[in-house]
Amino acid sequence: MAKLEKEATAFNSETKSSLNTKFASFIENVIKDFKRNKVIYLMVSPVVLYYIIFQYGPMYGLQIAFKDYSPVLGFLGSPWVGFDHFIEFFNSYYFWRLLTNTILLSLYSLLFAFPAGIILALLLNEVKGRIFKRTVQTITYMPHFVSLVVIVGILFDFTARDGVVNSLLVSLFGIEPIAFMREAEWFRTLFIGSDIWQNVGWSSIIFLAAMSNIDPALYEAAKMDGAGRFKQMIHITLPGIMPTIVILLILLIGKFMTVGDEKILLMYNPTTYETADVIGTYVYRKGILESNFSYSAAVGLFKAVIAFTLLIIANGIARKVGDTKLW
Repeated sequence: MAKLEKEATAFNSETKSSLNTKFASFIENVIKDFKRNKVIYLMVSPVVLYYIIFQYGPMYGLQIAFKDYSPVLGFLGSPWVGFDHFIEFFNSYYFWRLLTNTILLSLYSLLFAFPAGIILALLLNEVKGRIFKRTVQTITYMPHFVSLVVIVGILFDFTARDGVVNSLLVSLFGIEPIAFMREAEWFRTLFIGSDIWQNVGWSSIIFLAAMSNIDPALYEAAKMDGAGRFKQMIHITLPGIMPTIVILLILLIGKFMTVGDEKILLMYNPTTYETADVIGTYVYRKGILESNFSYSAAVGLFKAVIAFTLLIIANGIARKVGDTKLW
């Protein structure tokens, strides 16, 4: 027995000594690397501080989702209620409407807005006229730099009863003016359509940059084999930019539950809540307008957990299907 105790003590001391040596070596390597690349670390430090202060720091406040939070009592003084706010949300009248609207808007964005940038990039890549190509690029990515408030304002003006769209419908087809922004059935079409208009040019730049890295020799070989421009696009260009498409798709799926909360807040009104109200806007109304902090924090945490789960699943599928992945 005494012999076993001695062996165990010796093993523990050996393990501790080994761990201490490894830790000391790790610290030494970190210090050396910092001295060697101190300028780079200095450049990165504002970004790291931003994430620590504004992204990770506020996570401390997530505890209010499990409490009946009162600003007077503070985080620690507020009474613990567990999952009551989550259960209340799941049993509420609005749960399925919010979830359905969030999923549908995200799905439509994934199906229509995301491929639009790829299609535009493929078309621009086939254009030989440099002036025409640059003109189209400039026109298409300019809306990206316009304020979201201005974009929605333009949308309201164009789709008003006396706006351009209704004027054309009346003059060309004899259709009665439609209050597009007050009709629930038109909200998703307007939201996705304006999103494509605003971001298609900007997203195409990323894919055009990926296309510039494709080896021109592949196109020459395809020409010699008799492949036309369409077949070159399908068999060379698309596979060449596929890693970029997969990475951006994974990131988009990670934001699946977010949709465009700020834009929806600017666009929607009580008459369009049926198709426009999403989880993000509901959190805003409950948390900011009604000061129901704990309940809104619980709803926001639910959304964040779903988004994180989708990101993990998307990355796992990408890892199994191909070599492109986030981690």
